[in-house]
Amino acid sequence: MENNSDYAIDVKDLTRKFPHLIAVNKVSFNVKKGEIFGFLGPNGAGKTTTVNMLCTLLNPNSGDALVDGYSIKTQPLQVRKAIGIVFQESTLDNHLTVRENLFLHAKLYGLTNSEFKKQFYQVIKLVDLEDKLDKSVGQLSGGTKRRIEVARVLIHKPKILFLDEPTVGLDAQTRNKIWDYLLKVRKENNMTIFLTTQYINEAEICDRIGVIDNGEIIALDTPDNLKNLANEDTIEIQTNNNQKSIEEVKTAFPNIFVKQFGKNIIIKTEKGETFLPKVLEAITEEINSINLTKPSLEDIFLKLTGRQIR
Repeated sequence: MENNSDYAIDVKDLTRKFPHLIAVNKVSFNVKKGEIFGFLGPNGAGKTTTVNMLCTLLNPNSGDALVDGYSIKTQPLQVRKAIGIVFQESTLDNHLTVRENLFLHAKLYGLTNSEFKKQFYQVIKLVDLEDKLDKSVGQLSGGTKRRIEVARVLIHKPKILFLDEPTVGLDAQTRNKIWDYLLKVRKENNMTIFLTTQYINEAEICDRIGVIDNGEIIALDTPDNLKNLANEDTIEIQTNNNQKSIEEVKTAFPNIFVKQFGKNIIIKTEKGETFLPKVLEAITEEINSINLTKPSLEDIFLKLTGRQIR
């Protein structure tokens, strides 16, 4: 593969087969340097298999990928030096203290004692763990353990950070704090982040999103451009006489979707912000409430895969 210096990750025809299953089928995409790239897909779509190949934990059957310019097939050691990964399941040693877990990780990546000391206090302060340093990890909460894993993976200053559903099972407050840490580090170090997630609000912060299903990439674009795929906004209106208002809208716009759901009139249309004034002109009844909703990533995911994100 030819190395493009603009890409932190460059994937070409990556394939992985298992008995009776093609988990990843000739997948090609790239991730720009400094980008937050989201990887979405239903359970069993091929997300984890792809990440495992990119992190050199699993060999592809065919195809290749360059991670920081190094081939995952022929230069796995160089790839591993350039990356950090936070797995979905904890990989901390519960018998060691916070300090010992981070020290072990630093030594595995070849940091000297002075390099470790310099990095240690920076990341500990960043993730707010100063009061936990000498506590055994096994005694700490799930949210605190996640913060330790984030601190640990930042010790060696990886160029590319893989996050495999890093905040699954955590409360919203802890998720937000972890993302505050990650975004700060990404900004300061121009770090590339490759994220798999089941939380739509996490996917929203990505610069681009790749949607994978049945082992193939079925969409890849910015969150806003993906939302445009739905091509339908939703207008919700409540009037003093919904039934009369529905008839007025149908008369004025016979080809538009309009129906009553609960107490509201639901109208589906392209470019809702420009269509809404026309609807208001058609309705003669007093209007009690109006709401215009754009498609969400959840809507797009359902449209593309036929399944909801779980």
